[in-house]
Amino acid sequence: MNRAIYPSLKGKRVFISGGGSGIGEGLVEAFVGQGAQVAFCDIAQADGLAIVERLADAAFVPVFHHVDLRELDAVQAMIAQVDADFGGIDILVNNAANDDRHTIEEVTPAYWDDRMAVNLRHLFFAAQAAVPAMRRAGGGVILNFGSISWHLALPELTLYQTAKAAIEGLTRSLARDLGRDNIRVNTIVPGNVKTPRQMKWYTPEGEAEIVSAQCLDGRIMPVDVAALAMFLASDDARYCTGHDYFIDAGWR
Repeated sequence: MNRAIYPSLKGKRVFISGGGSGIGEGLVEAFVGQGAQVAFCDIAQADGLAIVERLADAAFVPVFHHVDLRELDAVQAMIAQVDADFGGIDILVNNAANDDRHTIEEVTPAYWDDRMAVNLRHLFFAAQAAVPAMRRAGGGVILNFGSISWHLALPELTLYQTAKAAIEGLTRSLARDLGRDNIRVNTIVPGNVKTPRQMKWYTPEGEAEIVSAQCLDGRIMPVDVAALAMFLASDDARYCTGHDYFIDAGWR
């Protein structure tokens, strides 16, 4: 399949959280393929370093940061370092999350706080840290990753779904408050994307049930999600802000 090339993304300075595997890995590859300067972070160091090695022949080799996004001082220091290294940040992609399953009875106050830190809190503070660089540049793009899970009310994901629902509200708020700075903010809402992590939750029968619930046959791949992100990050989407964009094959 031929993929779109967006001239406006060439040379853009991009930061992606959770870029070491799955959807995040697809995002890193796609932005690098557009000729962007990419920095990304992940808690899984080996995965991140493997991506850098695999893309070592790119025009701009991606830069990996090994960071736990629950540590906000480290998050803000990392964003400041990317700003200094690249001379700015044009695009922030808040992708990192963790969809561990749990029952209501298992949730403790400490686990609640940890899940909010993993799935929600860092998105705001990464944006807060990146906004000054975007203002200096005269504008920018923030893409927050939501989830179809809470729209479907899937089981045993109460805290993950709470955080992901809040992200859509965060996007709306940031889009309003940052719009006059020419900073666009949108949410990407993936359906069930075929990644190694997601495959651990599904049997072949369960996978077939997902496909049958979609309007379209086939499985969504990280490259498909990245294609939507490329458009929303590009100048072609210059009047797209404050909204949620689904890529779910009609699985609703």
